[in-house]
Amino acid sequence: MANVISDETMEYVGILAKLELSEEEKRQAKKDMERMLDYIDKLNELDTSGVEPMSHAFPVQNVFREDIVTNQDESADMLKNAPAQRDGSFVVPRTVE
Repeated sequence: MANVISDETMEYVGILAKLELSEEEKRQAKKDMERMLDYIDKLNELDTSGVEPMSHAFPVQNVFREDIVTNQDESADMLKNAPAQRDGSFVVPRTVE
């Protein structure tokens, strides 16, 4: 195990994550984090010089749909229900002085 995490680092991570762990949970989390870091080191040993960087596992073309307006301006219909209106807006009683 090449990566060793100090108790101070575990305390700091616990504070950042807002976790309250028992001593046993801290020991287990410390072991888990060390194993994760060891695995990352192992992955860093791989030769990826011939691998093209990608953002998706599958080729993705433009997946966004065309922005088509499907509803209409219904403000006049909505204002028909207003008890009072002015300049195309609802008039309501003042709530804040």
